[in-house]
This record gives sequence, C-alpha cells and structure tokens, in this order.
Amino acid sequence: MTDTSFFSAGLKFSCKRCSACCRYEAGFVYLSKNDMEKLTGELKTDSENFIKSYCRWVTDRRGKEVLSLREKGNKDCIFWDKCCKIYDARPLQCRTFPFWESIVSSAQSWEIAASGCPGMNSGKLHTGKAITDCLEKRSAQPIICRRGK
Repeated sequence: MTDTSFFSAGLKFSCKRCSACCRYEAGFVYLSKNDMEKLTGELKTDSENFIKSYCRWVTDRRGKEVLSLREKGNKDCIFWDKCCKIYDARPLQCRTFPFWESIVSSAQSWEIAASGCPGMNSGKLHTGKAITDCLEKRSAQPIICRRGK
C-alpha cells in the first residue's frame, strides 16, 4: 500500500512531450478491459486481432500472465511513430503517468523516476487528492489476465 503522506501536499508535473516514457527502454504497458475497448474502437478492430497485432502476454510480479502492449525492436512503444498514434485512446497507465504506485510510494522513488523525466518536479501542482484519484482509477480497472493462470 502506498504511503500517501509523501505526496499529500501535492507533486509538480507537466508533460514536456519528450516521449522518454514511451521510448528507449524496455517496459510494460498493462491493459484493462476498458483500455481494450477504447483501443479496439480507435483502431476499428476486434479484441482477438488487436491482441495478435499489438500485444504480448507477460508474467507480472505475482506470477500471473497479464496483457501488455508490445514494443518495437528498439524498445519504443508499438504505437510510437514520431508521436503517439493512439494518444486519445491511450491506456490508463499512460494517462496517469507519473502517478503510479511504484513512483509515488516514496520521495526516493519519485526522484529516481524524475531523473529520467524532465516534466517531473516542474509545472502544474497536482494535489494529493488528484494523485490518490489516479491510483484509485488504476486499482479499479484490473489488468487483463489469462484465464486459468
């Protein structure tokens, strides 16, 4: 559970559109059913074709197989091409960055993430309540898991 006292006074963040969170490093963009609905609607495809074309099954920290977007060979997001091709339908994980439990769990975690993101610690002050709302939205939309796993 996240200790909300670290960010209770709020944290500053304004996206600088540098794309560092979408490119260059391996990572996982986990998908919920709501994310899947938005993305398949945006791309005018069905879930089966979307998963075959853009996703992979990965093992999470709990040992469950969960659905994640694929990456290109250079580690860029599958939807990155000079900009995000699905920006208006991007997954909740992307929309709530950097207000993820792993990042706001402590000042140290925040500063480590901020060392690679020029938008963190600058710009708009997001209230503690707004940050908690991001965390609650993510926990309310469970990640898609393979059945029987």
